[in-house]
Amino acid sequence: MRTLLITGPGGGGRTTTAAATALAAAREGARTLLLGTDRTDTLGPVLGGGTPPGLTVRRVDPDAGFRADLAALQNRAASALDLLGAARLEPEETGTLPGAEELAVLRALRDAALSDAYDVLVVDLPPAPRALALLALPEELRRYLSRLLPPERQAARALRPVLGRLAGVPLPAEWLYGAAARLDLQLAAVEAVLADRDTVVRLVAEPGPAGADAVRTATLGIALRGLRTDALIATRVLPESDGDSWLAGPVAQQRKTLEEWRESHAVHPVAHLGRDPRGTDDLAALAVPGAAAGRGPVDWPVTDRLAEDGVLVWHLPLPGARRDELDLVRRGDAVVVTAGPFRRTVPLPSALRRCTVDGAALREGELRIRFRPDPALWPRTR
Repeated sequence: MRTLLITGPGGGGRTTTAAATALAAAREGARTLLLGTDRTDTLGPVLGGGTPPGLTVRRVDPDAGFRADLAALQNRAASALDLLGAARLEPEETGTLPGAEELAVLRALRDAALSDAYDVLVVDLPPAPRALALLALPEELRRYLSRLLPPERQAARALRPVLGRLAGVPLPAEWLYGAAARLDLQLAAVEAVLADRDTVVRLVAEPGPAGADAVRTATLGIALRGLRTDALIATRVLPESDGDSWLAGPVAQQRKTLEEWRESHAVHPVAHLGRDPRGTDDLAALAVPGAAAGRGPVDWPVTDRLAEDGVLVWHLPLPGARRDELDLVRRGDAVVVTAGPFRRTVPLPSALRRCTVDGAALREGELRIRFRPDPALWPRTR
């Protein structure tokens, strides 16, 4: 399945572009699912209340997902709750907790991407800052789980009561490890969807100074996560006008931004219709491209310069990064990379784990980290 994740600055026509993309894919003959993540129905008005053949529209319901998860958790922990004399929560008295909405979106993304009922999945994500935090959640949660509840400790189930008495504190119950394992499996499935070669991010922004800054930041966050972009949809592009028109200034500003974007993005300008697009005819008039085939995974290669300089160089593409916004910290077998407002703990390739960091440099939108082999760990040659 081809998966397109649509995001961009708030108010830049993100939902309209998602609907137009899904409509274009459906008209090309692909069985298409359009997934909305807003709590309110924003896709319905844009589509005009109807859907053409081949297009299915679905909206994430975080409340229903949270109630189902809570009921399942209470069932698994029934013996502990009964022992404590705790009263169970009924679905009617529960509200959605912070974080439940994000987990519901990830679950819906996983289920839709793994379904055999569709050829194309278009996801109308929240604005870029929230979308990037959402896409980072599976990897971050899995890292937290592995640190707090290491899977290898499950092998000592029979010794857990003895260890608890020796330590003087109760060790986590078996159901907790089971719940963590199930959650880790679900998050791993979402990570697999995001890493798939046919999953891409499509950015949407209105050309101009504010849009240019937002696109640079979003592009940096997407690259740090190892995700791919397939296109930048430039929305509400004004028609060319003579120099005497009041539109001359805004048109020149948009033209300048579009020229800058074309240097690093596949830009698809979308003309301003003079109104908010409503209905399938307006969406078709936008001429937004459908879902193209994937271009393969993002490559973070390691080059061998041992013979020339005595180092291995790890190349991390970070378009839009600035030197004064970059920071690196080595933590065991991982490197914590901070780029602008984003941070990611990146596991080191196996060869680099036996090396020490020798320095780093930013060259042409690429972070190059130098590693020097540690003589105590590196294989010796005769």
